[in-house]
Amino acid sequence: MRAPAYVRVLAAFLLLTVCAPPRTCAQQIVDRIVVRIEDDILTLSDLQELAAYQQLANGHADPDDRLTQELIDQWIVKTEATAAHFPQPPDSEIDRGVVELAQSFPSPEAYQARLREVGLTPETVRRMVAREDYLSRYLDYKFRAAVEIDTAAVEAYYRDHLVPELKAKGQAAPPLESVQDQIVELLTVQEINRRSAGWLEESKGRLKIEIVPPPESK
Repeated sequence: MRAPAYVRVLAAFLLLTVCAPPRTCAQQIVDRIVVRIEDDILTLSDLQELAAYQQLANGHADPDDRLTQELIDQWIVKTEATAAHFPQPPDSEIDRGVVELAQSFPSPEAYQARLREVGLTPETVRRMVAREDYLSRYLDYKFRAAVEIDTAAVEAYYRDHLVPELKAKGQAAPPLESVQDQIVELLTVQEINRRSAGWLEESKGRLKIEIVPPPESK
């Protein structure tokens, strides 16, 4: 799960003029509304920024319809977390996330080159890492306490998933006792994700959401 810029609805379209001083404006970039949600909007630039970040972090971006749904999900989580006065992640945690992202590339040069390719600045990446961490931490806070993983579920995962997967790789499975805590955490995260998805779908059903299609080409 990185915060889009939410602003009040003032017009059907937002016109952003990009000028390159000292020359006069050479081109005009049109940003448009992609979603109206309650009294806020999500814009095409929000969607493009999320796509660029996914390209950086995952190597590819989701299709636009999925990106739109992810922006809506982020808005819902952020709105509730803000209303609950949920604390922002500490700078040290954000720093760690940025470093981990950079270290996923073969070299610092490769990371900087990829930043240029997708059109993101280090400042934007830091902001999006912070947003992703904030939203993920809030969902964990919201649902983890209610999740209970019993012994039968742990044993079933070990027997039906872990052992066959390791066997297929020609590896011996470790004793259940040595991986039990890791399995519990994995199943807990899966359940948090399941509950989060259900809550988000329920929330969408009671919110006023309008997905605005792109204008027809003339």
